[in-house]
This record gives sequence, structure tokens and C-alpha cells, in this order.
Amino acid sequence: MKTNRAAGVLCHISSLPGKYGIGSMGKEAYRFARLLAKNRVRYWQILPLVQTGFGDSPYQSVSCDSGNPYFIDLEQLYRKKLITAKELKEARRPGGSVDYGALYETRYPLLRKAFSRFSLDNEEFRAFVKSGKAEEYALFMTAKTVFGGSFCDWEEPIKRHEPEAVEQLRTKYHEEYLFWQFLQFCFRRQWRRLKEYCNSLNIKIIGDIPLYAAYDSADVWAHPALFQLDENLKPCKVAGVPPDYFSEDGQLWGNPVYDWAAQEKEGFSWWKNRLKSALETYDIVRIDHFRGIDRYYEIPAAAETAREGEWVKGPGEKLFASVEKGQIIAEDLGIIDDGVRALLKRTGFPGMKVLLFAFDGDEENTFLPHRIEENSVVYTGTHDNDTVAGYVKSLSSEEFILFRSRVAAEMEQCGLSLRLNEKPRRFARAFVQMALCSKARLAVIPIQDVLGLGNSCRMNLPGTGERNWKFRLLRQPGSRAMRALKKDIKNFRR
Repeated sequence: MKTNRAAGVLCHISSLPGKYGIGSMGKEAYRFARLLAKNRVRYWQILPLVQTGFGDSPYQSVSCDSGNPYFIDLEQLYRKKLITAKELKEARRPGGSVDYGALYETRYPLLRKAFSRFSLDNEEFRAFVKSGKAEEYALFMTAKTVFGGSFCDWEEPIKRHEPEAVEQLRTKYHEEYLFWQFLQFCFRRQWRRLKEYCNSLNIKIIGDIPLYAAYDSADVWAHPALFQLDENLKPCKVAGVPPDYFSEDGQLWGNPVYDWAAQEKEGFSWWKNRLKSALETYDIVRIDHFRGIDRYYEIPAAAETAREGEWVKGPGEKLFASVEKGQIIAEDLGIIDDGVRALLKRTGFPGMKVLLFAFDGDEENTFLPHRIEENSVVYTGTHDNDTVAGYVKSLSSEEFILFRSRVAAEMEQCGLSLRLNEKPRRFARAFVQMALCSKARLAVIPIQDVLGLGNSCRMNLPGTGERNWKFRLLRQPGSRAMRALKKDIKNFRR
């Protein structure tokens, strides 16, 4: 008998193939959507769509409610005669990983040329500007262009977002302000069409939002009272996590933590507007570091590592008073206690189960496929850890033998017949099958595990600043791998 269980694939927009140096919302995105639909995949999960800042991480943005201009499809701009055939050809970049440095030097000048040819009398554009959806972003990016550096180093009136100074900025640098509005207008129009197309194929988009805002962002600049800042608008306390699986010193993220008392005093309006916007952008939203809503880890801003922090009570379920069940996935990984478990139960949001964390020899491990509960989303792995094949390849001979025996025992427990051998790709297929045969309502497979790719294709290594967020597919996923996924979905999602 059929159930309401389903399968998804995790692949960020930046990782799609294409001619122009980074994945975009162009024809390759539409092809990928058709490929998913053809192979019974009903969910496409992506990372945050935001414009990235320093380090190119989609979890550190200049604005929580922005769209990344790099994802704007150049061929659509060409068809609208905003860039020339010559400029389009010159924008081509060889296949391979994303080179953010080269993109920064070449993409924005090209987008400025497109803006110079765009009619500012366009009614749709004028309505977009009037809506205020990109207002804080456009003002912040205008100020960044004019003054450079971090907002905390700007002249006092504009640094403190004084209304008169902000209005003078908009008036004096109006064309620059409209350029940044134009980028968000193009992004949102292209994204809306892509999402509508995916939905027409019966594919839902799972988006992702980080719990915290970046310090040097429109969010903090425009709403400093909602964050723990000192009189000079510098962070007093910053976010992170204590030592854990990923890092022995913990992770020092550097984001300013919220002043939750101030947030509550204004009815959590900033957060509620953020969630509302995210749920308009995506069909389902995964909240990264969900445990910080129950209790969060704050670290003195001057600390060199995350070892010096302490746990502090968060806002809890008050944040979700107007959010319906089925709209949120809670990333509840890391240090989880009874408070987080109780919050999940009260909200009804599904948590995450990651199979790469299941095989530590603990028979009570809740990530083991046969122990996973229905109200869960199961992943073979996430963007923050090894690919399955990469993990297997990294094991010593002794570790591999033990790991294989544990995986084989669990597969038998699940009634799976796939035989394991020495090939890391074989384990990737086994993990896909274990995810799909669990009771979880949704199984999401990173595209790297669908294809059995190694750690050279890993998306992110927490705590490091190099080689992250650069993975790209050289071409659309091969038919053999997708047929195998389709077969597994057919066999196990009933």
C-alpha cells in the first residue's frame, strides 16, 4: 500500500552545471527539475539563496532576505537585450568548481551593463521598488559601495541608520540604489518562474535559512536594537557551538546573538517577517541550528575559540505562533537535550536523522535506519560532512572492516539484499537504500551520494575557509545513477 513518504535530492543552485562559472536559474535548473520529476523525486532541497559575503558561505549573507545575483541567468538577460551576444560569450567560463574571486571581478560589471540598458519606467520594476521588499538590502549595498568596509566603520549618522542620513544616501546615490533594486528584481522574477515550474512538475522546494544573521549585514545595520551590540555597535556576544563531532575547539561563527528580550518586546516581528518571506520563497523551510531556539551558545566577542561560551535560554515556541505544521524542518543536530526534544514535540516539526552518524556501534543510536521515527527527515549526509564514498575511503583497513560489518548488520535488519564490497560507491548506494526504507516521511539524498562521489566533491568542511561552497556538476547527473535512484524509490517508498 502506498504511503505519504517521498524522496528528495539536495543540490544547491551554485552546483548546477552550465557555461558561466556557477549554477544559475537558467535552462540547466529546468533540466535538473525535469530529471528529478522523471525519476520519482518529489523534493529539491537547496542551501540558502542569499547573496554571500566574506568567505562565500550561503550561511553568511549581506541580507537574510536577499537573492544571490550570481544565480541570475545571463541568457535570459540576453534574450531581453540587456547584454549583447559578445558579452554573453565573454562571460563563459570553463567547467569545474566555482571561482568566486573571478566571478566577483567579472559578473558585477556585466550586471551593471545590463542595468544601464534597462528601462526604469518598467511598471513591474517600479511596483517592486515601491513594495519595499529589497529596500534595506539596496540601501545597505549602496552604502557599502560608497563607504566600503564594515558598517561599523562608516560615518556616525549613516552607521547608526539615522533616517535623515539614510534618505540622503538614497537621494544622492539614487542610481546606485536602483542598481541593487534591479538585481533583486531580476533574481526574484527568475526564481518565481523556476519555482512555479518545479511545482508544476509536482516538485516542492525545500529552502534553508540560518538561525543567525551576519554581523556586517543590512539586518544588523537596520535593526541594531535586536542584537547584542555595545554602544559602538560592535558585538558583545557572538554565536557558535562548543566542541563537538566537527571541531575539537568548537565552532566560532562570529554572528552577533539576538537580544531576545528586545525581539519579544516588539512581538518577534522581525523574525516573523523573515519566516513569512522564506515560506513565500520556498515550499518548506529548514531552519539551520534549530536547537538555538531552545537554548543557544553565546561566546564573548573577544574569545579566540568557542570553548569559552555558555548556554542561554532562547525564545522557544513563541517564535512559531503563526507557522503551520508541514512548513518547517528542524535541523536538530549537534548537542541535543531534553529542552530541544520537548520543543520539537510541541511544535510538531520533523527533526533530521543523518545516516553517517549512525554506525558508532551504539545499538540504541537513534540515527540507525530501523530506529528512525516517522516524523523525521532522513539524510545519508549533509552539506557539512563527508560524502558517503569519501567517508568510506578515508577509513583505515581495520576501521573499514568494522564499519562494513555494522552497515551489513543494519541492512539485514532492514531486509536489504545489496551486497557490500570494497568499492566506496557501493556504500553510497547502500546508504540511499537504507534512507529510503526507513519510516521517515522524507528521505533526502545529497547529489554527491546519488552519484557516489568522493570528498573532493564535498560542499563544506566546517571550521575551514578554503575550498568550501565550490562544488559543481560538470554535467547533468548520468542516467545510470538516476535510474538506480528511481528503482530504489519505487521499491522502498511504498
